[in-house]
Amino acid sequence: MNIAMFSVHTCPLAALGGKETGGMNVYVRELSRELARRGHRVDIFTRSQDPTVPHIEMDGLGLGGDVFHIPAGPEAPHNKHHLFNYLPQFVHGVQEFMDTEKIHYDVYHSHYWLSGWVARELQHCQRAPVVQMFHTLGAMKNAVARGAADRETEKRIEVEREIMQFADRIVASTPRDCQQMIDLYGAPGNNIAVIPPGVDLSLFHPISKVEAKEFVESPLDHQTVLFVGRIDPVKGIDVWFQAMALIVERDPELREKMCVCLIGGDVDEETPPDAELARLQTLKDELGIGDLVTFLGKRSQQCLPYYYAAADVVVMPSLYESFGMVALEAMACGTPVVASDVGGLSFLVRNGETGFLVRERDPHALADCLGQLLRDPERRAQLGQRGIEVAREYAWPRIADQIEELYFELDDHAG
Repeated sequence: MNIAMFSVHTCPLAALGGKETGGMNVYVRELSRELARRGHRVDIFTRSQDPTVPHIEMDGLGLGGDVFHIPAGPEAPHNKHHLFNYLPQFVHGVQEFMDTEKIHYDVYHSHYWLSGWVARELQHCQRAPVVQMFHTLGAMKNAVARGAADRETEKRIEVEREIMQFADRIVASTPRDCQQMIDLYGAPGNNIAVIPPGVDLSLFHPISKVEAKEFVESPLDHQTVLFVGRIDPVKGIDVWFQAMALIVERDPELREKMCVCLIGGDVDEETPPDAELARLQTLKDELGIGDLVTFLGKRSQQCLPYYYAAADVVVMPSLYESFGMVALEAMACGTPVVASDVGGLSFLVRNGETGFLVRERDPHALADCLGQLLRDPERRAQLGQRGIEVAREYAWPRIADQIEELYFELDDHAG
C-alpha cells in the first residue's frame, strides 16, 4: 500500500521532551517504521521548522519511510495554536508533491486535529480513506485546564467535531478515549476502532541497575523518582513536587540519597524558561526540595531505557492522558509506575500489579504510594517484573497488525 502519514505540527524525528514533542512523535515514527518493514510505502509529511534541514529526508526513519518537511508559515518552531492559518499552504505543498511524483495514496493517516483538517482538504485533490488519531482531545484538555492560558481554542474543538463526522475511521487509544469522543463530540461509535499505541521492545527492555546508573551517572545507593514528558500544566508535575515534599518530611533520611529527576522541556541556560518551567522551578524551592530536583532537559529516545532502568519508580501525575506512552516504556524496562487514575493510564497501569493508580490532584495519595515503593525493594521488583510481561502485549508488530488490517478493510471498501 501507499500510505501518507500527516503530522503537521511536530516532526517524528524531533528530540523528545520539547514543548510539542512526546508520545505522538514516537507513535508516528514507530508505526511508520513497522509498516515500512512490511513493504508498504510510507511517506510522512510534517511542517518545516528549520530551513537548514532538507525538505526531503529519504529513509529518514532509518528503516524505510521518507520524511517530507513542507514549508507552511515561518520555517521555525511556532505555537501550534497559531498554525491553522498556514494549513492551506501545507495542503498545497503536499498536492504539489503528489502531482510531481504522480503518486496515489491508498490511505491518509492523520495525527492530531491539524492533520485531520489537511487530510480532508486533500480529498479534493485525490480521494483516499482517512484514518484519524487525535492523540489528545481539546475538550478533555479544557476540562482540566487551570485557567484561560491553558485552554484549547474553540477552533480546535470545532474542527475535531467535524473530523469525527467525516473520517472513514477514527483510532482511539482506549475504550475511555472512545467513550469521550462519543460523549463530548457526538462521534459515531461504530466508526471508532480501539487500538492502543505500541512499544519498541528491542529498545525498551530491562537493563541491570548497575549498568543503567553508571550510564546516567547516578550513585548506586541513591534512589530516583523519574518523570519523562513535556513540561506542561496538564502533566501535574506540581502535584508530584508536593508529594515529594511530604515524603521527605515524613522520612528525612531519604533526602540524603534521593533524586527527583525530570526529562523534558528546554532547560538550556541561554534560553529563558517558559511559564510552566519557571513556575515549577520556583515551586520546588518554595516546597524546600530544590536540592532534590534535577531538570535534565531533552534526552534522545536511545538514552531513555537507561534512565527508566536506573529509576526506582516512574511517576505520571497527569490530569489527563489519552494513553500514556511513558508508562508503557517504563514497564517494558521493568520499572514500576505510579500514575493518576485518568484516561489511558487507568487501562495501561494495572493497579497493584505493574504499579499503582492514585486519584489525580492528590499529593497525599501520591506520596503514600511513592513512599511505600521507595521503602520496599522487593515490591518494586515484583511490580517491575509483571510490567515487563504486560508490555509484551503492546509490541509494535502486534499493534501494526491491527492498523494494517484496518487499512486493508478500508481499501477493500474503497475498491
